[in-house]
Amino acid sequence: MRDAAWPRNAVDRFILARLEREGLRPSPEADAPALARRLHLDLIGLPPAPAEVQSFAEDAEDAEDASPDAWERLAGRLLASPHFGERMAMHWLDLVRYADTVGYHGDQEHAISPYRDYVIRAFDEDMPFDRFTIEQIAGDLLPEPTLEQRVATGYNRLLQTSHEGGVQQKEYLAKYAADRVRNASAVWLGSTMGCAECHDHKYDPFTQRDFYSLAAFFADVDDLQGFKGGDTSPTKREPEIEVPQAPGRGPGRRTMVTVSVPPRTVRVLPRGDWLDESGEAVEPAAPRAFPQIEQAGRATRLDLARWLVSPRNPLAARAFVNRLWSLFFGKGISSRLDDLGTRGEPPVHPELLDWLAVELVESGWDVKRLARLLVTSRTYRQASTETEDSRRRDPENRLLARGSRMRLPAELIRDHALVVSGLLVRTLGGPSVRPYQPEGYYQHLNFPKRTYEADGGEGQHRRGVYIHWQRAYLHPMLKAFDAPSREECTAERPSSNTPLAALVLLNDPTFVEAARAFAARILREGGASPDDRIRWAWREVLSREPEAREAAVLRRLLEDHARECREEGSRAGEILEVGLATAHRDIDPVELAAWSAVARAIFNLDETITRS
Repeated sequence: MRDAAWPRNAVDRFILARLEREGLRPSPEADAPALARRLHLDLIGLPPAPAEVQSFAEDAEDAEDASPDAWERLAGRLLASPHFGERMAMHWLDLVRYADTVGYHGDQEHAISPYRDYVIRAFDEDMPFDRFTIEQIAGDLLPEPTLEQRVATGYNRLLQTSHEGGVQQKEYLAKYAADRVRNASAVWLGSTMGCAECHDHKYDPFTQRDFYSLAAFFADVDDLQGFKGGDTSPTKREPEIEVPQAPGRGPGRRTMVTVSVPPRTVRVLPRGDWLDESGEAVEPAAPRAFPQIEQAGRATRLDLARWLVSPRNPLAARAFVNRLWSLFFGKGISSRLDDLGTRGEPPVHPELLDWLAVELVESGWDVKRLARLLVTSRTYRQASTETEDSRRRDPENRLLARGSRMRLPAELIRDHALVVSGLLVRTLGGPSVRPYQPEGYYQHLNFPKRTYEADGGEGQHRRGVYIHWQRAYLHPMLKAFDAPSREECTAERPSSNTPLAALVLLNDPTFVEAARAFAARILREGGASPDDRIRWAWREVLSREPEAREAAVLRRLLEDHARECREEGSRAGEILEVGLATAHRDIDPVELAAWSAVARAIFNLDETITRS
């Protein structure tokens, strides 16, 4: 290694060795404001306040090479924030297909939000990932399970279910079994075992018998609550428990949990046909390509959970590490986050992936320790500016010769606007909330027909992780920014760039309301002159000073809107109609309307919704 002074930790040594083999060099470190913004968005999903940026800049040695101690302190503080759990939970909820509704047919609501809060707490408290796994899959089978462990088993109830009266019992038991196999194998094995429901996997060493042997682990989950003998009419709700109110975590609620019953017989279904019962009966077993579960008698979900995170199974750690890497670097070490098999992409840095997986296991499955290792590397701290050479030789930045840029997830785009506007309610946990959405959006959602009532008060300004997740009719703002319906495991969201997304940022009532509240902050806190206020607003949103041309564009926009508002007196009133306008009656409506237009423009900048 020629540049022995560059690496800060083992991650850097792996990356630098590959760069030097390719004839590339790392980029310089990003400046202190960019680094502070990057780390805040990655670890807690919220932008830093200008005072936090200033504090970090002063704590660092200089703007070119921030002090390792200052960087470690900032990373430690953010990892200790309760908002770290909210940020990490977003990704986990995509994986396990968390939603507030059942998905099939009428897409009715079901009680599950305490499971979401359990996930947030688990990441906040740095629960070891092996324990996190065991409690979700089989917490009810642990000796004297706690309330939290029973809540964790809500994982087994997250699949799509039907509450329709005429469903065929055997058909839906087959659907539920297949759903659980697809999800568990995708989440913990990074494997596409769903391909083996009807035939042996075409590429990976999974047989159809493996598929149904894995399904047999879940044959004791009580899915018959909605059936009465041969009659398929719904008779009672899913198994639920009462979760009492927790300090600072919202009111008491009911939540679905796993109830274990004598296991049903599971047979291999020829071609996946639930009507064909000629297939052999199978016992619970790990895929035969892997080391088997050593268990006297019939293996249980608890045996499966322990096997998934045992040193004998190499995939759970690799899948988790690869996905955590993607959160901080934009792409996984293997870009196929949902497939570590032969149809996935070979790792760009294979030795690094192996080392990180072993490091996670040997650390006691310590997630925060792994996150700290990644974000304190110099690889993470590089500037994202491209050079002609790096763009030509590594256009997707897979070798990490520069920092990565990525569009923020939908929930964080909304959170960002609420933070800078001063509207964000930071209460942790609680029932799901309903932001504004277009009237009549649920008009085709029937059995029975339902209307949507937006929350008022604090419920309107909670973080995006708490938004009500309607599978059939996902909130339009989330949908415009590529959030998944969560009908299936989503390991990586797409990132589109459409006019509809820009229109959401301009016209969605939440963003209009946030722009109006931010405009009021600009007028009250930003200084006396328009130029001072523009600089203040730019720093609040983007953590940097505006360039002269950027400030000039906003100044012209401000002047144009102020003139229009004076000429068309109704214009200011229209902008102030949304939300909490009465809170700002002390401000001249023309000024508030003009600065609201400036705020909306800043919210719509590509840089605002990009982590660079």
